[in-house]
Amino acid sequence: MNKEELGKLYPVVLKDYDENWPLLFQEEKSCLESIFGAGLTIEHIGSTAITGLPAKPTIDILVEMPERLTQSQIISIMVQRDYIHMKEQKEHVMFVKGYTPEGMEEVSFHIHMGPKEQGWLWDRIYFRDYLNKNKEEAKKYALFKKELAVRYRYDREAYTDAKSGYIQRITDIAKRELQ
Repeated sequence: MNKEELGKLYPVVLKDYDENWPLLFQEEKSCLESIFGAGLTIEHIGSTAITGLPAKPTIDILVEMPERLTQSQIISIMVQRDYIHMKEQKEHVMFVKGYTPEGMEEVSFHIHMGPKEQGWLWDRIYFRDYLNKNKEEAKKYALFKKELAVRYRYDREAYTDAKSGYIQRITDIAKRELQ
């Protein structure tokens, strides 16, 4: 499939905040713990982790890379459990669940995995925590996301790229204030 076909199959559609998103995270976290064992840091990140924020109904989860397994072992384990390995992602290991040839399921998951030393990946927690504590900034981000979702409805990559400067700016503020 080309980029245009993918955009039509998986458009950027924001939903109002759903109180079930944290519960869905907890269920998926339990599933991941059953796969890799307890003791790993597993965090709910992204817009579904920010109370009241509209978001694509995709639960983003950040998982500490298990040191006892190689990357290829992790990929094999996850693929056997019907997660799709996102080979295009070169900066960390990523899997998705809830994507079908007919489009998105009602809820989908993005599983981001990396070692804790991969600071930029774990900085996402600062962004989440800052917006959960600063509702006015969360409202600004919500308006910005809505504008971008209209502009980039059929281009998820452009939508994500367009948010990156804002996210980095808020993350920098959060790291100064929350550390």
